[in-house]
Amino acid sequence: MQFSEFQSTEQLNTEFADRVASLLATAIDNKGKASLVVSGGRTPLPFFKQLSQADIDWSKVTITLADERWVDKSHEASNTALVLNNLIQNKAADATFVELKTSEESAFGAEASVKQSLQQFSFPIDVLILGMGEDGHTASLFPCSEQIQQGLTSDDVVLAVQPTTAPHERMSFTLKTLLESQQIFVHLVGDSKKVVLDKALAGDKVEEMPIRAILKQDKAPVEVVWAAK
Repeated sequence: MQFSEFQSTEQLNTEFADRVASLLATAIDNKGKASLVVSGGRTPLPFFKQLSQADIDWSKVTITLADERWVDKSHEASNTALVLNNLIQNKAADATFVELKTSEESAFGAEASVKQSLQQFSFPIDVLILGMGEDGHTASLFPCSEQIQQGLTSDDVVLAVQPTTAPHERMSFTLKTLLESQQIFVHLVGDSKKVVLDKALAGDKVEEMPIRAILKQDKAPVEVVWAAK
């Protein structure tokens, strides 16, 4: 695992956007297309806006989310809306965005239709950007959920999840899918997240802190990018 500390979130957003854009451009040069998986929440929004200005051939990039709450995109909790309003803008408006949320009432039983939607997406993932919760969850692999073991061990692409410490059913990529990425980033901001990161690195039990399954593996390169504020 590589750890990159930045002096400010502004520096992080600028340099991180340049790095991601370069990786996507290289993938396009090498195979004619590129894929990007992002995570929701408030932390990546300024980064999304920075990345959306990158001068690459966005028409050859497909984008999706590592996980999504099972709500309509008009809902305030929708990560899809955050991506559409902050990343699929400016030059990046030419990218193809593949939604994880489908028309089914429940995430449970919707895995097949989500996989059908993901046929538009270009696997393997070229660039994966994950966040991390205070409980050590990443994507929607929650330590509190009944589905955590399945999420960590399943050979399937996606999994419906119901956390007990957070609202809404979720659809999440499984650990297997995440680890098939060409490059993984964990994007963190704030001293509290550094405390959680240090705790994750100090232990080994993945079920307690699923982010450990990302940080402590040798299948895919991982870089943590962090700024205190």
